Amino acid sequence: MNGSITVVGLGSGDADQLTLGVWRRLQAADRIYVRTEKHPVMRLLGEHGLSYSSFDYLYEQADSFPDVYEAIAAELIRLAKEPSPTGPAAAPDSGASPGAAAAASSDSARPASFSGPVYAVPGHPMVAERTVQLLRERCADRGIELHIIGGESFLDQAFVRLGFDPIEGFQLLDAAELAASLLQPRLHTVIAQVYDAFTASDVKLSLMEKYPDDYPVVIGHALGVEGEERIVRVPLYELDRAPGFGNLSLVWVPRSTDVSLQNRSFDRLHEIVGILRSPEGCPWDREQTHRSIRKNFIEETYEAIEAIDNDDPEGMQEEFGDVILQVMLHSQMEEESGTFSVYDVIQTLNEKLLFRHPHVFGDAGAGDAGEALRNWERMKAEEKRRKGIDPDRKSVLDGIPKDLPAVMRAYELQKKAAKVGFDWDDLGPVLAKVEEEVAELREAIASAGRDEQARELGDLLFAAVNVSRFIGADPEEALAGTNAKFKRRFAYIEEKLRLNGKTFDQTDLQEMDGWWEEAKRESQRFSP
Repeated sequence: MNGSITVVGLGSGDADQLTLGVWRRLQAADRIYVRTEKHPVMRLLGEHGLSYSSFDYLYEQADSFPDVYEAIAAELIRLAKEPSPTGPAAAPDSGASPGAAAAASSDSARPASFSGPVYAVPGHPMVAERTVQLLRERCADRGIELHIIGGESFLDQAFVRLGFDPIEGFQLLDAAELAASLLQPRLHTVIAQVYDAFTASDVKLSLMEKYPDDYPVVIGHALGVEGEERIVRVPLYELDRAPGFGNLSLVWVPRSTDVSLQNRSFDRLHEIVGILRSPEGCPWDREQTHRSIRKNFIEETYEAIEAIDNDDPEGMQEEFGDVILQVMLHSQMEEESGTFSVYDVIQTLNEKLLFRHPHVFGDAGAGDAGEALRNWERMKAEEKRRKGIDPDRKSVLDGIPKDLPAVMRAYELQKKAAKVGFDWDDLGPVLAKVEEEVAELREAIASAGRDEQARELGDLLFAAVNVSRFIGADPEEALAGTNAKFKRRFAYIEEKLRLNGKTFDQTDLQEMDGWWEEAKRESQRFSP
């Protein structure tokens, strides 16, 4: 071995929380280094003449906390390889804060020394200490022995002073890396390292994604430290307005059994669907199969599209949920047969999104939407190759669902054909094709049977879809807009009939056409 490092925990702040084993190790150390001297126990070291060097200077030099932790780990590894000084503990190096160390005690008053540096950290070395994790990852490869001696964690005081039992369900999260996806309201949540009001503000915004604005949260400052401890309960929206945040501050979010909070989680949805399909669940849900609710999927999708077209946020919220329910039910059926679960569905989707966006999650570039789409198609082809499918041997037109509405399917077929050059260069020939198909339809209507007429009508519609592609309009959206326009103008006719005390039996086409033109003029008058 090329040296050793001993890491000790200084406890959560009060000198009485320092363990006897850690204290003896500190007294016996040749060289003591502390991550920060901004800790109440530092007074105890000074009172007993223990000299130490602080890494506080690195916080001022580095651009980020990860850079600080990297620098501390690298410096400790370097120090571990240096020969151990004899006699009293080494004086602070040039990087230490002025006045950080007290005078060293005499050799005769101290226990036998340890050769490697002793690195002292607040709390417990294995709780919220990134530098210790870096040392664990790197010391063995560099031939350095690493010894870790625990101390009382700030969590010990949190359990005592805040008064909750972690056996009820508990999670510890870092304020710097807090995300709404990590939050589980059914668990007690302690958020550590809430250093200042800016960090508290970030914590508040993340919590508000899962909790109501007035949810009660608790701020703990210097828990267990005599004369310094403060415990403040505030509604969530006031979290960052409370004064006093510092190195020994944390936030506790008590667990909740409130159903409304649980209902905001995906896991709760999975649980509910599982119950509905269980023997104790809903008789109707239990009887359903993929085939029996297939049409529901289509219907719910179109209802969601209608909410989008109506620019109806409340409707979208509800209809999107109905679409998700269809995914959940079909996935639950497969989970029951042991093939896959909805979590497998999510995993497959996440992996696909990551793989097909190399310009976002990889090294590829994309300066515009067109280049991004080309990346997508390239990675899609690569996926097929990895599955043993040669994309060059399949039809260009493969991959379009056969059950798409006919207008949408025509649009997708034409787009795929155009990618390999089967397309006109400009709009002129496309419009000429429409005129040709109109003429053929007229001829079929005059002389052919219904089947031939239907085929010619299909050709005309197909040609019209091609026009939409050339002018950059989605044919489905264009027709949906015309449908909505027709409905509005027809409703105008119905209203005119009502105002005139008439029914459809008491009017004629000429009168209705006049009202239609009125409706048309009205809509044009109010159009932007």
